[in-house]
Amino acid sequence: MTPPTAEPSVLASLALIQHLKRSPAEHKGDAGKVILIGGAPGMAGALVLAGNAALHLGAGWTILEMLDASSTQALIELPELMVRLASPDPVERLVKSNPDLIAIGPGLGDSLMAQKWLEASLSYPNIPLVIDADALNLIADNKDFLIALQKRNVDFPGLSVITPHPGEAARLLKISSAQVQGDRLGTLNNLVKLTGSIVVLKGQHTLLASPQDSSVQCNQGNPGMGIGGMGDVLTGSIAAIAVQGIRHQLNLWSSTCIAVELHASAADSLMNKGVGPIGLTPSETILEMRSLLNSFL
Repeated sequence: MTPPTAEPSVLASLALIQHLKRSPAEHKGDAGKVILIGGAPGMAGALVLAGNAALHLGAGWTILEMLDASSTQALIELPELMVRLASPDPVERLVKSNPDLIAIGPGLGDSLMAQKWLEASLSYPNIPLVIDADALNLIADNKDFLIALQKRNVDFPGLSVITPHPGEAARLLKISSAQVQGDRLGTLNNLVKLTGSIVVLKGQHTLLASPQDSSVQCNQGNPGMGIGGMGDVLTGSIAAIAVQGIRHQLNLWSSTCIAVELHASAADSLMNKGVGPIGLTPSETILEMRSLLNSFL
């Protein structure tokens, strides 16, 4: 990662990947338990993409809390993913599951069940929380959710990351997407002030900042990434790197920087191999990220 006015340097954050190198005796508990929440009817694919990213980038357990009952039965071809119907009592489910990290948003929708799961996730203490997609829209539209996020970041600083694209950023700040794109750095800083979170403002030259960390820019990536599902892959990637980082001396900020850079670098690597930019898929990017991750260790 590099400051917005500096020369690009992929090594700045990717060098931290060395922290993820595993000792011979490590087991799945050392790699962490991720719960990903979303997958409302018609949007199960978003949660599956996030889950596949978490799985392929090394999370020890990957559990999908799927809001669409029919989709829980249709995913038997993915036996490594623990897919279950989201409980109507998310607080109890989270307490019993004892996750190391929660990620919420891919395909979440705006139903009452989605809102209950977001409320429970925001109130779950002292673990990393990744918030994306529909979860951001719910926060934008409900002041109580925003207050809960702000309170969480006061109580547990550095443990929440939001990953808006320009449209979601605009909705959070009550401005237009054109205003976001016209002043991306200003938007980034305003989102940090509003939410108290680590912020990943997606788009060309993705920007990151947090209350504790100055803004940095990702100089990798290409137009092939402009396809539905890429953001879901990023959510799962941040979750995987961050949950491993808990036991490998990487905080959520560093893990997020690694995931953003790895995600964009994988897309560039594929394009250099003649895959894309047109027709580049999120699923291909997951596998390329896995290859790159292991090549750096």
